[in-house]
Amino acid sequence: MNRGIVFGIRSLVQRLVAPVDMPLLLIAVLLILLSIGMMGSASPERLNTQLINVAVAIVVMRALAQIPPQRLMHLAVPVYLAGVLLLIAVALFGDISKGARRWLNLGFMRAQPSELMKIAMPLLLAWFFQKREAMPRLRDYGIAACLLLLPVGLIARQPDLGTSILVLAAGFYVIFFAGLSWKIMVGMAVSALAAAPLAWNFLHDYQRSRIITLFDPEKDPLGKGFHIIQSTIAIGSGGIFGKGWREGTQAQLEFIPERHTDFIFAVFSEEFGLLGNVLLLALYALLIGRGLMIAANAATLFSRLLAGAVTMIFFTYAFVNMGMVAGILPVVGVPLPLVSYGGTALVTLFSGIGILMAIHSNRMLVQK
Repeated sequence: MNRGIVFGIRSLVQRLVAPVDMPLLLIAVLLILLSIGMMGSASPERLNTQLINVAVAIVVMRALAQIPPQRLMHLAVPVYLAGVLLLIAVALFGDISKGARRWLNLGFMRAQPSELMKIAMPLLLAWFFQKREAMPRLRDYGIAACLLLLPVGLIARQPDLGTSILVLAAGFYVIFFAGLSWKIMVGMAVSALAAAPLAWNFLHDYQRSRIITLFDPEKDPLGKGFHIIQSTIAIGSGGIFGKGWREGTQAQLEFIPERHTDFIFAVFSEEFGLLGNVLLLALYALLIGRGLMIAANAATLFSRLLAGAVTMIFFTYAFVNMGMVAGILPVVGVPLPLVSYGGTALVTLFSGIGILMAIHSNRMLVQK
């Protein structure tokens, strides 16, 4: 009887843990522990809410980790279409907050459909190229670009530059991994540079101000340049070893705006210094490396493209956030992945981790 109970418990544990990739989970847990520690310093009153956000995100991750990639592929088109329809609904009926129309009031909750596209976009394009696995033609890349630019345009119109960049990057990574020629990419880059003066006329006033402020934050030190000036002061004052947890003057005296969300990296840098930043970068490097390894060992083209794009989303989040906090990129409102406060972004990122785990656990399957 005892052996039967032990065997039953062991089987249950194995079923629960089976889809979980332990190296990936360990890295994510370490980043979450950093997040909890930083909430305790930057915004203690939000700590309990962040713990709830983490719990919800882990449940979503666990659920997605059990969905086979083949089933995810079947969901690609419906999820994409639903996301686009919701974005159109936002444009027509969305709630306006701080001059932007990004939220859709569903009665029982407010939803931000643009977050859905961070997962829906790579899902759809991975499905698209899976159907054209034999030999994608130039026309196929053009169709993929149109499928990508539709939601990106709707999101940029809200306006939400940060999310539109992330969705654009997520889709581009799939197109790149699908075999887009370097010659075409160089041509696109040259065309983008040539069109930059024309694109300037389509930017909102606040977006132009952010770009101008990037080059000369001292022009408006108490206004639009305040964020960059204070964040760079915090990063520099941390030195090599940092000032210690909850000992950073810029953060504790509330000189750093949005110190629990977009600018939490400045708080971290001031308190833990260069050594802390090296540790943080190492964790992100391990996370990205593990994701790319899962992509390389995936069973199908769909899984490889999806895993590669999801992994590179983490890179984009980290690069853009650290770049804007350090003053080398414009401020676009992108959180530090798995560290910044927030429920929506945390659920989106843990959804990506769950998808990576599902692909890893099904890596030996061959699509029929």
